[in-house]
Parts: sequence; structure tokens; C-alpha cells
Amino acid sequence: MTMVATAMAGGSLAQYLIISGVLMSIGLAGFLTRRNLIVMFLCTELMFQGVVIAMVAFSRWHWEVSGQVFVIFILTVAAAEAALALALVVLLYRRRDTLDAEAWTELRE
Repeated sequence: MTMVATAMAGGSLAQYLIISGVLMSIGLAGFLTRRNLIVMFLCTELMFQGVVIAMVAFSRWHWEVSGQVFVIFILTVAAAEAALALALVVLLYRRRDTLDAEAWTELRE
């Protein structure tokens, strides 16, 4: 076996990229179709995880650690975003007693 073949012995690069694309697609579809703020937030996190899987797969495929190190920074930013988004959702719920995104359309003007 070559070095590249042993790197991804659990599955091919294409399989990881397909899983990554499916996660990204589900997250995007959920974000665009749902109006609940918590569901929209969870779909955003799902899209982050799809990107993370692709980065780790490419990093492992090319025997580079830089992609995996970058993933640690992405997960740190995602954790900070999660804390801010959850605080914002709680604040918005206290103001309007609903988590429907349509209740906040007047903020666009």
C-alpha cells in the first residue's frame, strides 16, 4: 500500500467529502427553511461540522497537520459563537416570547 492509501484506510477521501457535503447541504437547507432561531443556530453548527470534516480529511490525505490545527481554531470560534448565539436567543425570547425569526423582521430597516 502506498502512503496515501494507508492514510485514509478507514475510507476514501471521496467518502469523507460526500459526508461533508451532505452535512453542509442539510445545514443549509435547514437554515433556509426553518424560522425557529434555535434550529437555525443548530443548522449553522451543522454546516461548521461539515467544513471541519472536509478539512480533517484533506489534511489527513496530504499528511499535513496544518489543517487539523486550523480545525482546532474553527472549533474554538464555533464555541464562542455558540455562547453568543444562545445568549442572543434568550434575550430575544424574553423580549417577544417567541423564537420565530419573522417576529424580528422590522430590524431590517
